Amino acid sequence: MAETLKTLKTRRSCRSYKPDLIEEKKLNAIIEAGTYAATGMGKQSPIIIAVTDKAMRDKLSAMNAAVMGGQMEMDPFYGAPELLIVLADKNVRTYLYDGSLVMGNMMNAAADLGIGSCWIHRAKEEFESEEGKAILKDLGIEGDYEGIGHLILGYPAEPTKEPAPRKGNYIYRI
Repeated sequence: MAETLKTLKTRRSCRSYKPDLIEEKKLNAIIEAGTYAATGMGKQSPIIIAVTDKAMRDKLSAMNAAVMGGQMEMDPFYGAPELLIVLADKNVRTYLYDGSLVMGNMMNAAADLGIGSCWIHRAKEEFESEEGKAILKDLGIEGDYEGIGHLILGYPAEPTKEPAPRKGNYIYRI
């Protein structure tokens, strides 16, 4: 089986991580894979924010937990030491799809490199908040961006699970 197809079939969301940081070379390869995602008319509406600073990671985790209803004792990032945030320019009609493809490319690249990942939602709400807007401003990011998702990353603390059987009515042909 081609390696790409093998990666697609074996990638799973990871919800338990070792505290070790990812080597910069691997992190950069994952980010680069995101930049090669297909985008509507090639407009490249998404941006990627790499978060490797623990204080910022913890701040974003608390913001994410607050969106869920203030469950501050729970880490919505499952202990992952690093994350990539994808936002996309809302002025581009395909921004949501573009950002989703960036997330998918990075998830598959991470799996190929032996890095665990999981798509965590609520980036939209985080970056619509005043606190989220301030983070973007501090980074010099201007524009009308919507949070698409967080890709939490790290080395898995547990073995990858087997895939669930595919449902019977997944495919229809004409």
